[in-house]
Amino acid sequence: QMQLVESGGGLVQAGDSLRLSCVASGRTFSDYAMAWFRQAPGKKREEREFVAGISWSGGSTYYGDSVKGRFTISRDNVRNTLYLQMDSLGPEDTAVYYCAAADNVYYFEFQYTLWGQGTQVTVSA
Repeated sequence: QMQLVESGGGLVQAGDSLRLSCVASGRTFSDYAMAWFRQAPGKKREEREFVAGISWSGGSTYYGDSVKGRFTISRDNVRNTLYLQMDSLGPEDTAVYYCAAADNVYYFEFQYTLWGQGTQVTVSA
C-alpha cells in the first residue's frame, strides 16, 4: 500500500500563490496516475471536487474548469512527489486539498482508493 502525505497549505490573501506537495512512499510512485481533489467547507467527502490529474509519466494533465489557467499539476517520479502550483488564488479556492492515486486519472472521489490526509488552504478576500 502506498502512503501519501500532503504539505504546503496555509493562509494567504486573494491573488497570492501556493505550491502544494504530496510525497508518496511504500510503493512505486510511477505506477500510479495521481490527482488533486478539494473539499470545501460544509461539503461531504463524496462531494470532493476534482482539481487536477496527471498520468503516471506526467505526459498528460487534466484540470477542473474552475482552476484551468490558474493551477498547474506536475510530478517528479525520482523524488516520488506530486505538486500543485496554485496561482491567482481566490476565496472560492478555500478548501482542504487532498492528493489521491489510482491506475488512471478519474474525475470522481469514489474512483480513488488511496488518499492523503489533506492540507488546509484558506484564502482571505
